[in-house]
Amino acid sequence: MSHSLGVNKFVKFFLSMSTPPQQSHSRPQLARGESSSAVAGGGSMDDVLGADLVNNILSRLPAKSFAFAACVNHFWNSICSRILSVPKLSTAISLNPSLDGAVNEVMEKVMSEPIRPHFVIASVGPAFSVDRAHDLIKRRFGSSVPVVTSLSNGIIGRDAITNEFKEVEWEVVENDEDPEGDLLPNEGILITVGYLPGLKVTLVPMPSFDRDAKGKKAALLIDEFVMDIRKCAFTTPAMTPSTIILFSDLTTDMRPVLQKLEYVFPGDTVILGEGSRRHCYRSNWITRVHEHDPAIVALVFLKDGNKPPGIGEIQFHATLSTGLRPVGPVYRAVSVKENKKRSTWLTARSGAAYENLDGRTILDNIYNEIGDGVRPYGLYIGVKKKRKCSIWLDKVRTMMFLEFHEVIGGDEEYLYVNDWGIKTGDAFRFYMSDPNTALRSRNDVSECFRRLNHNFVDTPASTSAQQPTGTKTMSVFGGLIFACCGRGEQFFEQRNVDSIPFLENFPGVPIGGTFCFWEMAMVDKSIYGDEPQDEEDGGSCSHHYYSTVYLALSCTPA
Repeated sequence: MSHSLGVNKFVKFFLSMSTPPQQSHSRPQLARGESSSAVAGGGSMDDVLGADLVNNILSRLPAKSFAFAACVNHFWNSICSRILSVPKLSTAISLNPSLDGAVNEVMEKVMSEPIRPHFVIASVGPAFSVDRAHDLIKRRFGSSVPVVTSLSNGIIGRDAITNEFKEVEWEVVENDEDPEGDLLPNEGILITVGYLPGLKVTLVPMPSFDRDAKGKKAALLIDEFVMDIRKCAFTTPAMTPSTIILFSDLTTDMRPVLQKLEYVFPGDTVILGEGSRRHCYRSNWITRVHEHDPAIVALVFLKDGNKPPGIGEIQFHATLSTGLRPVGPVYRAVSVKENKKRSTWLTARSGAAYENLDGRTILDNIYNEIGDGVRPYGLYIGVKKKRKCSIWLDKVRTMMFLEFHEVIGGDEEYLYVNDWGIKTGDAFRFYMSDPNTALRSRNDVSECFRRLNHNFVDTPASTSAQQPTGTKTMSVFGGLIFACCGRGEQFFEQRNVDSIPFLENFPGVPIGGTFCFWEMAMVDKSIYGDEPQDEEDGGSCSHHYYSTVYLALSCTPA
């Protein structure tokens, strides 16, 4: 802190020397063409200090002072532009019980170095007001900077004060459920600020619901939402987003949305995100949605057609650690009924059998398969869905999806699962949450990152002259984590498990993450041990439980 203050004092002196003096009787006015930063001896302050020293000074400034310094003159501006030629992710957490104090601590940390914010992602604890937190945060950034603030189940990152890395989970309950105050503190905040030169970042909200005569919500405007994302992509030469990060609330069924997104955008577009209790946003997109009432918002990353020379290429590397393992045989839905309370009742057959099985029989068979009276934290059915997809007048295409539905229960008539979208004839299999599966899968992610790190070519200064022409140096400069709130210390019985792939392979790289109700990422469904039976049985899975989604951001210099 004292070091930063010292640099700021020096820069204030430097600014005063570089500012044109006020005309007075005791000091002559500068002649036409004379440098405004002239000093005794005929030189200028810039000449006296030199570019290297000015670069060293400016690169240590906090973001606000850096922005002022960039406006001094062309010389300073060119150095500031050079400093900002590389991307940056700045992130920090605070567990201060005061919302204002937590915001101040985190803001001071994330803005302690030069950065020009392109987007802001914030997550707050259940004890804080998400609306007030959003208002406090967005005031700190320009009106053109998109901001998303979510009510989270937990946060992942380095403490703004101690720099200690933490995975913090909260118990989300109503105030009157804890009259004795025995629950863990639910205060805290995470802020992640990104600067991605060479990319445009746009926040697109889901258009408002159509409403019936009584004002009740009727349907999501999914096609309009997806077309809005595609429309903003058409404004760039790439014609397709590099990455789409989705933020949804708990009342929204994301399955049809993810199906449409997979239909519209190619496989090289990274699509991922989280489902949280509630979120607010500020968009830089023409919006028809109230700032505090979006069903879904999408943070869209697009290649900038006007990228200045000297700016490198940013890449997004997404992968997933699953915490579900398959159990039991494959079933096929026979009788399917959809309940108004967003649940589905069904009976099924197993294999080539002709007998319809009720919910109680199916569950007994599954629990016998699990054995030892084990009752997993979560039990789901993974349903293979072959569906026809299209957007407005686009060509209809048949696609295959693997989608999970949580098992609610079963009786002598039906098996009960959450959400809709299952049809007669759909094949499904049971999946259970399993810490051992999650650990193995987490280790696979760590190995994936190890290979990614190994493939980067480091060029030490001492040997740079010996490097072959055309060699590029790649580096990971930041990472995001979206982890299921069912994981964490309670699931693994040890701390900071989900962060290990980043901490082991990219130590010191800024990481910001949240614990959410569900995770979204487009992955091949074979990750769940579901191998295709024929050429038409491929497909993907995008809506996950007991999983963790990782996004590593890397840059290849120009």
